[in-house]
Formats: sequence, structure tokens, C-alpha cells
Amino acid sequence: MCGIIGFTGNEKIVGDLMYGLLTLQHRGQDSAGIVTFEKMFHTKKGMGLVNEVFSQKHYERLQGKIGIGHVRYTTHGSNSIENVQPIITNFPYGLAMVHNGNVTNFKEMEKALYEEYHVLPNSTNDLEILLYTLAAELKNKDLKHLKTKEIFDAVKITQQKVEGAYAVIAIIANHGLLAFMDPNGIRPLVLGKKENNGSVSYGFASENITFDHLGYEVVKDLQAGEIVFIDNQLNIHTGIGHRKEQHFCVFEYMYFAREDSIFYRNNVAGKRVRLGQKIAKQFKEKGLKPDVVIDVPNSGFFAASGLAEALNVPHHRGLVKSNYIGRSFIAPEQKERENIVHKKLNPIKKAIRNKKVAVVDDSIVRGTTSKRIVKILKDAGAKEVYFVSAAPPVKYPCVYGIEMSIKTELIANKKTKDEIRKYIGADELFYFDLNELPDVFDKIKICDACFTGNYPTKNINKVLKDIESERKENKKI
Repeated sequence: MCGIIGFTGNEKIVGDLMYGLLTLQHRGQDSAGIVTFEKMFHTKKGMGLVNEVFSQKHYERLQGKIGIGHVRYTTHGSNSIENVQPIITNFPYGLAMVHNGNVTNFKEMEKALYEEYHVLPNSTNDLEILLYTLAAELKNKDLKHLKTKEIFDAVKITQQKVEGAYAVIAIIANHGLLAFMDPNGIRPLVLGKKENNGSVSYGFASENITFDHLGYEVVKDLQAGEIVFIDNQLNIHTGIGHRKEQHFCVFEYMYFAREDSIFYRNNVAGKRVRLGQKIAKQFKEKGLKPDVVIDVPNSGFFAASGLAEALNVPHHRGLVKSNYIGRSFIAPEQKERENIVHKKLNPIKKAIRNKKVAVVDDSIVRGTTSKRIVKILKDAGAKEVYFVSAAPPVKYPCVYGIEMSIKTELIANKKTKDEIRKYIGADELFYFDLNELPDVFDKIKICDACFTGNYPTKNINKVLKDIESERKENKKI
């Protein structure tokens, strides 16, 4: 999972790119990069957070009225500078590209590109598969007089060849800004527009919150298989390429997206409240009523408020999170995750001591965070701790760009609910009921493969073996 943006307009665009990446920092902490275009590509990429990578000198240097940006959370390839996006190619024409997601037929496509076009990727970043596949298809066109239909045809063939989850934004040098979705629409991408004193800008972003901060109006969420091209005269061209049934990632609503985001007219915060409200039924069936409901900040807040409301008990802040420590869930190594959890959360003891506490988190993936939280609460004097996961048990790996891609790391895959409860040290454990997901997400078709094992793309067993092999290789580096 990463954060991507792209803008084109009548004025220098780097300011929107820099600030836009800051609004998506929660989607990736490993690296950041920007490419703009004016006669040539202007690039700045680096490891670390947005404020660590960019400075005033880059604002001056990154010239152009069109540009793309990326914050990375590593799920494919090693966490190294050569894998930082955007990535540029001049084969056969100037292209710069960013993506959010995960290509699942990486090895097959890598082999095909080499055998057919003698193209060998320069990194282990799966973005290069999308970049060179599209470039190879454009090679067959009249690049000097490239038409929109030809661009759309090239994208459609790319969508047919490249499997997995991806939202893509690309600069086609001297032509315009291109965006397209995978055939199942697994990852999010939003189109926005800003008008100011006769000046017009268009943008794409992973979440609409970017546009809220920058003064853009949301035009639409891109659909499964959709293609949008904005030419140099700022004319918008849209169409559908290769499309299958939509399977939008449910984890965007449950954890990854910021709570003020909206996807397909569904507010993230509102969905989380409903998750909490429905879990209250399980408490009532067991005859349990906590003295207080608290949340694991920040993604557990709205589910906790929904649970507290439905149970008619107070919802208090019982854990304080340091805003200067990253998200433990997306840290790549187990020791790093444990270290982050240890340093990130601190209890408000007065809100916890001698009370039966229901603590709500967005999910339980590895059990690392949950176990540490229960210990923090019991050390702070909680009488009983009821741990609540606002998501169903995560039993199956995600192959679409979330760092839970190895089955053996998923605690619900190898332990029963009661075994998990004992492992994390909770007095009671509650999961959201998988059977109630369709009721909460009734107006959008979701990907729930991490709960059900029902993957929308093919060759999953081979994909999982390739991922495990890659992870082992990366640990050797």
C-alpha cells in the first residue's frame, strides 16, 4: 500500500505535489519521490518521510506544470533507493510513473518483457512491469502524433497482461497526464479539479483528503478498469479498458485510509462506527457490559465510539499515542513492530484502573500489537480487558499490497479464537462477525480475501510461493 498523486495545470505544480504527499504520509513511510516535466524530467527521490526528503531548494528545482509523486510502503522488492518511485523510462518515449498496489504475475511479465523487447528492469519494484509493458505497447504507435485512442488501446492491453492490484498515474512527455485502474478496482484513486482566477488544475490522489487540503473539488472515484487522460490543453478523456467485477479493498475502510476519507460516496469514519455498533450484539449475547470503552488510536476510535453508543457505556481516551512514531502495522520487520508498539502507546491510568475495559482496535493481524496493548492496560490496573477487533479474523495473506502476505505470520491462520485470546492475555476476545460484512458494505463490492480466501485474481497459490521466496531473499540482503 502506498500513496500516489499527480497534477497538471496552468501553473507550476510542485507546491501541490509536496503538500499533497504530506496528506498521504500515513500510507507510506519508507521513501518519497516527485517527478515534474518541463522540456525534460526533473526528479527528487529519497529514503524517509516527506519532510526529510524535500526542502526549499527542491521547490525551486522541480520545474513544470505537470508532475507525479509517491510515498512508499514496501510490499514488493527491497526497501532501497533504486526501488523508490516515481520511475522514469525513455524506452521508447519519455514516461514517468507511480503506482499503488502489487503486481502478482511479476516473474512471468519480467520474463516476457525480456524475451520480447529485451527490456530488463533496473530494480525489484513491480512498478517497472507496468511501466515497461505500457511503454512497449506505445512503441507500436506513432509517438509523434499520439492519439488518445492509441493511449487507451495501449493501456487496455497492459491491463490484460499485468495481473494484481494497481492504481497508476503516469506522465507521457509532451502529451499529458494518464491514470488507470486494475480490472477489479482493488486500490483507490480519485480525480479532482481546482479553478482559481481563471487558472485550472486537475489532480489524481489515493484519497480525497488530499483535495480537501489543497482546495480541489472531487470529480469522481475511478472505477474498475477505468482510464483517464488529461492532455496538454487540459481536456479530459475517459474510458473503460479491461474491466472485471469490482473488488475494492475492505482494509481501506477498516484501517489504511484516513478516517475523514470518502470512497465511492462511503465515509470511512461512518463505516467504522457501524462495525463497532454491530459488535455490541456479541457483548449483549454474553451478558457482558464493560465499565468503559477505549480505542487504540487512531484507527480504532470510530469503531469504539459505535460500540460504546450501542452498549450505552462511556467512551474515553485510555491510550495516548505519540505522533512522532510510525504505524506498527506497516513496519517491515517483527522486531521493529514490537519496538514501535512499546514506544508508541502510553496509558491514562485514571481512565483504566479498577475497571472492566473494552479496548477496540481495527484488526488483529500478527497479535504483536494486541498482546502489548493488553499488557499495558493490565499493568495500568485494569480489572478485566475485553479485546475487540473491528475486523473479522485475518486468516489469509494479502497479495494486493498490504504487509500481511505470508500465511505463517497471521495469528488467526494457525490459532483458534480462544488460543488467540490466551496468547494476547485478554479476558474476552471479540471479532467482527464475517457474516455481517455484506450488511455494512452493501453499496460497494469489496475484496475480503484476507478474511475468506476468495481472491479476485488468478494463480494465487503460485503468487503466494513467489512472495515467500522474495521475502526470504530480501532478508538476506
